[in-house]
Amino acid sequence: MTDKTIDGGKPFDWGRTSEYYAKFRDIYPSEFYEKITARGLCTDGQSVLDLGTGTGVLPRNMYSYGAKWTGVDIAENQIEQARVLSRGMDIDYLAMPVEDIDFPDCSFDVITACQCFWYFDHEKIVHKLHSMLKPDGRLLLLYMAWLPFEDNIARASEELVLKYSPNWSGAGETVHPIDIPKCYFEQFELVYHEEYPLFVHFTRESWNGRMKACRGIGASLSDIEIAKWEEEHKALLEDTAPEEFDVKHYAAIAELNAK
Repeated sequence: MTDKTIDGGKPFDWGRTSEYYAKFRDIYPSEFYEKITARGLCTDGQSVLDLGTGTGVLPRNMYSYGAKWTGVDIAENQIEQARVLSRGMDIDYLAMPVEDIDFPDCSFDVITACQCFWYFDHEKIVHKLHSMLKPDGRLLLLYMAWLPFEDNIARASEELVLKYSPNWSGAGETVHPIDIPKCYFEQFELVYHEEYPLFVHFTRESWNGRMKACRGIGASLSDIEIAKWEEEHKALLEDTAPEEFDVKHYAAIAELNAK
């Protein structure tokens, strides 16, 4: 995938990170999911489409709440991992770009997009999303990020990513509402948003894996560059981080109602 607004246009492929993504990016605390169910979303009796599902993190972790999930992702490798990790669960997965989905009108009560909303061609999909939702259906946008200006370990790791990927646009995150393009407000109404702090627990190994699975490293660098970065990052953590630690994050939720 290439987008001139992301990482200065440097190509990236989430499929290259699938193994590490599956192992190290399923990190959302229970509070993250409780915020969703508190809104009455993704629960028993509802049909949910998860856009950019990756390894199926959202469907798998919310499966017990009773919704019927369908996950879509552009990367075949991500979908393969999702199917393996979802074994025994009644979750449907499709490998395709979000822009190509074509479900019948009124198919879903909720459409979710977690950590992926900015990758889409919004002008192309907004009308599709609206038509696929049932009357009064919900578009639910979700996001979580570490806070490098408030957490020393996150800042040090981020600086090392920037050493290898200077144009990585995932750096420098601060707390803010999810940005929603204007085209959505013709057919949707923002009914709720919230931004709140979270502390996510890691070991040195799991934090290294989490950083390795980010777009600026595993999804875009060569194997040689990734190996050099990882050697340097592991040494950095041995010098600066205890064996286990919490990293300060924030999460954001935005709920839009289909008009």
